[in-house]
Amino acid sequence: MSPRVPKAELPTELRENMIKQLGAVPEPVEVVWHSPKVATSNLEFSAKLAEWDAADESLKSFAHMAVAAQVGCSWCLDVGYFQAQNQNLDLTKASQVPRWRESEVFTPLERDVLEYAEAMTSTPPTVTDELYAGLLDRLGPAAMVELTAYIAFVNMATRNNIANGVASQGFSEACEVPLATRPVRSGAAATA
Repeated sequence: MSPRVPKAELPTELRENMIKQLGAVPEPVEVVWHSPKVATSNLEFSAKLAEWDAADESLKSFAHMAVAAQVGCSWCLDVGYFQAQNQNLDLTKASQVPRWRESEVFTPLERDVLEYAEAMTSTPPTVTDELYAGLLDRLGPAAMVELTAYIAFVNMATRNNIANGVASQGFSEACEVPLATRPVRSGAAATA
């Protein structure tokens, strides 16, 4: 799939900084740059998210990938796996996020976070009081609020990418462990 809106030309400095950081310019930025205010706000909020530190980075990374797998955002899965490698997270676990229910590599806390991410992503959301309370008890209020806001932002980003026709750019090809595909179930998007 190619973007539904042609890529916009980014300012040279921004383009060069992104290439320095990621090795390429992310297509979602090029597509959204047709509205520099929207693109800049998105980049600024993404940078602020990266500064949050109440919730464990691996939990947020796995939650991001769970949302991407459920929504079917191949770009988000691709870059999420690439970022997991650069953050020195457990790549075996990261590679199994799309099939976390069948995989045996996750801890009970990680499983609950993945379930929570999917429950927040469902339309309508299916978060239960029990799931929330169990996570709140183990994570604490600050980390729970952060994780929830993080997952909400990821939902916006994944759905934005899907609607704009942005697909995988091949970031994960630099990683050693291949990303698992999501099992096909009714109501769930398959990812490649």
